[in-house]
Amino acid sequence: MAAKVERQNRLAETLELLREYPTVAVAGLEKVRAAQLQELRRRFRGQIMLKALKNTLARKAFGEADRGMEKLGEYISGQNLLLFAKDNPFKVARLLEQSKVKTAAKAGDIAPMDIVVPSGNTGLPPGPVISEFTDLGIPTRIESGSVWVAKDTVVAGRGETISPKVAAVLSRLGVKPVEIGLTVKAAYSDNLVLGQEQLRLDLDAIKANFQQAYGNAFSLAVKAGYATPETAPSLLAKAFREAYALGLRAAYPDPSLVRDLLLLAQLQAQALSARGAGLEEPEEAGGGTEG
Repeated sequence: MAAKVERQNRLAETLELLREYPTVAVAGLEKVRAAQLQELRRRFRGQIMLKALKNTLARKAFGEADRGMEKLGEYISGQNLLLFAKDNPFKVARLLEQSKVKTAAKAGDIAPMDIVVPSGNTGLPPGPVISEFTDLGIPTRIESGSVWVAKDTVVAGRGETISPKVAAVLSRLGVKPVEIGLTVKAAYSDNLVLGQEQLRLDLDAIKANFQQAYGNAFSLAVKAGYATPETAPSLLAKAFREAYALGLRAAYPDPSLVRDLLLLAQLQAQALSARGAGLEEPEEAGGGTEG
């Protein structure tokens, strides 16, 4: 009876949170340590509420919330954590991504990206480690009493399972290729459920697109003579250049043009003088008489 009452209380509490917060997300808890979870609770206090809930109870709450978030229940599997926030789901996903920490790889982990052993001094003395490197195809040399990696070497490709040998070598070198932290599986906001891929934003690409769009719009506005606070300086500069060129061609005696008109006249006079000198016929030599 007590367990049933507790479940009802937790359901009622969750439903209240679902009505209060505009953004609700499901995050995976795999490989997240208790200490790290406590740190995340502290870091996001007042910004994101983290709540652990059994999967069946979470699905029931989504169905009873009457906000069209039933589909969010499809992402409930394994160990999960519910996130409640006032911010939009993209910001929540980015905050969690930025909160991840690097850790050493263990045998059986999946490589999140190509794992590279960098070239350079390992700081390790010669010994059995050389054979470990050789087994993994890592070229080495001995220099100044240390083992050096001759060139950058990929020891595990993205998506591959990290072997015990690779994990051991990475541990020796202090390479921490695995990120641990909360990963948003899906989020609900404004009657939409967004999956993990939809929540990933390439900010550099978005910035580049905006810059290109701005540049194209700016060029089009200047060509069309469309005046805005942004295009006005370029339009005025363009109008000045065109008016100046027209004034020179028309020999308009404006004070701002006099200097360049005189210079232009001098250049034209010099050109005519040179042309005239080239047309002069040379005098005939000899001047003989008929016999």
